Amino acid sequence: MARWLPSLRLLLLLGGLAVAAVVGLFAVAWIATPIPDPDEAAQAQTSTVYFSDGTTAMGEFAAIDRKPVPLEQIAPTVGQAVIASEDRSFYSNSGVSIRGIARALWNNLRGNETQGGSTLTQQYVERYFLGTTTDYAGKFREAIIALKIDQQQSKEQVLENYLNTIYFGRGAYGIERAAQAYYGKSASELTLAESAMIAGIIPAPSAWDPAVNHDKAVERWNRVLDIMVEDGTITAEERAAQVFPEPITPQRSDRYAGTNGYLLDMVRSELIDEGGFSEAQIDQGGLTIVSTIDPRMQQAAVDAVNSLPESKPENLHVALVSIDPSSGAIKALYGGPDFLTQARNDATQSVAQGGSTFKPFALIAALENGFTLDDRFQSYTPMQIDGFERPVRNFDTVNRGSINLIQATANSVNTVYGQLNVAVGPEKTVEVAERAGLPADTAGLNPYPSNVLGPASPHPADMATVFATYAAGGVRHDRYIVESVTNTDGDQLYTGANEGERVFDAGVIADATVAMQAVVNGGTGKTASTLGRPAAGKTGSSQDYRSAWFCGFVPQLATSVAFFQVGEDGSEETITPFGGANPVAGGTWPTTIWTRYMKVATEGMEVLDFPERTTPTRSPIGPTNTPTATPTPTAEPTVEPTQEPTQEPTQGPGNQPTPQPSLPVDPSAPATPPGNSGGNNGNGGNNGG
Repeated sequence: MARWLPSLRLLLLLGGLAVAAVVGLFAVAWIATPIPDPDEAAQAQTSTVYFSDGTTAMGEFAAIDRKPVPLEQIAPTVGQAVIASEDRSFYSNSGVSIRGIARALWNNLRGNETQGGSTLTQQYVERYFLGTTTDYAGKFREAIIALKIDQQQSKEQVLENYLNTIYFGRGAYGIERAAQAYYGKSASELTLAESAMIAGIIPAPSAWDPAVNHDKAVERWNRVLDIMVEDGTITAEERAAQVFPEPITPQRSDRYAGTNGYLLDMVRSELIDEGGFSEAQIDQGGLTIVSTIDPRMQQAAVDAVNSLPESKPENLHVALVSIDPSSGAIKALYGGPDFLTQARNDATQSVAQGGSTFKPFALIAALENGFTLDDRFQSYTPMQIDGFERPVRNFDTVNRGSINLIQATANSVNTVYGQLNVAVGPEKTVEVAERAGLPADTAGLNPYPSNVLGPASPHPADMATVFATYAAGGVRHDRYIVESVTNTDGDQLYTGANEGERVFDAGVIADATVAMQAVVNGGTGKTASTLGRPAAGKTGSSQDYRSAWFCGFVPQLATSVAFFQVGEDGSEETITPFGGANPVAGGTWPTTIWTRYMKVATEGMEVLDFPERTTPTRSPIGPTNTPTATPTPTAEPTVEPTQEPTQEPTQGPGNQPTPQPSLPVDPSAPATPPGNSGGNNGNGGNNGG
């Protein structure tokens, strides 16, 4: 029986139908495959936080470490090396390479190591639009989109997008971050040898990193250079002159390490809590974030705290917060030595009994209610005062006789301020504290007569806000750390700046400032007088010297410094004497650290005087005789004050006087700190300074 053989005409017909089917299938696929929106991860950009100068980087926020740069800011050798390594036909192909695909398919069918056969354009499509694709259907879709991209974008655009998108290893996405990760320089500064090394390891950057597999990296580097010679990109002489460029040691990314970690954490919190930003916006939005932190002042704060003598106790905590009174902008903040080892911010999260830093609250309340600085009170000690269960004592046991409120403030006289608070009303003292900037939920802030002695435990940052309100003449600003946030288009999205609110009469604050100047000019904070310009403030020490403070200001800057010490069980404990200070009180190390910081922070600032006193000659109002004892106690037990030295310590860093330690605060302490004896009940918490 004769075998049937198809005719040539039939073969041609079937072949034509097959070609038509393929063309039809391709046409349908072309129409049905739009260019998708970019993959979110491919668009993610690192957000950078700057100091207030807008140029000094503080740190970064990133889910993916990427910083896109235009092609003209990338060394030409980078593109040449990448094309040699990844797609030699880049400038002649249409986005796909049939030869490359066929070669890869044949290799894969034979069971050899899988190959992709992708052009540079296809790799860009995969990373920018699709994410990783491995099956043949995905590769077909990838090829269709690559063809469309090639029609819509120039080769230069594709190359730029590719270089800004792909992963180069060491956590770096995009060539700019890769240049920094491998050679510590910008992509515009990469040499031919460096470009070839980075290009060579693109297929497996983590495995072929010279720090992981040096021999493979060198092999790939040689391959790239040899191809560049073959393609005429470089000459043989240029090739022969190249030496393998050893990259820098991989850097561990501890974005929150050191003292700046506290600042970055605060920036992030403000953006979320006040600015309404999402985590994704912060980590992937490529935002430019300018903080309020002055780099010179911040370094001065760190240096001042680090100037404490080595004899300081290991469990001593120190916080420093400095605020611009005219705006509420935080200019410097020390929240701890290292955010990675101690995440609790001693400036904004830890608390410590305020001690005599609370006396100005009662003073302002008195001035608002008809008292003047000339009003006189008996100062003998001990003294039984209404509302106090036990007699109130002065820290220095001195009876100064009948003294006015300036003298009582300068020397932090407990008995005078106990009488004053009873006469004015302790509820008014609380109300003044809240108006000045203390949150209403401050631990221990209660309307007891003894609240004037500072049993309440504020955050150091809140006390900085309070004293900034004084420095601003009675205008309170909400403090903030973010000056501006702009997106990649340059549009401003947020600022923490606020207009402020007048909460006290300027004349009242002027008079209160006169009394606080006396603290500096010859009182418990006299160390601060070496600042060499008008300054005012108040020292404070808590019960048993578990904490010590100095909060002070010049017209342009307010700063609070707090010391506290934490025991093994997390409770506050008496600050261990060190550096010639025994005990460590507000007038010792806290005042010294404040002064050291402020000397640097105020360099170049105009020397300004405070407003003049408004009531220099008004006749005294208020009690001038000994108050009657309270037959039945109505308040918590009165803490026995102990001496608060104001002399400078005898030892210290450099040739500067060494002050005694200040208020300790436990960073891990709860809102109401343990060991806060009498703190919530009103009579405790003050040693007089």
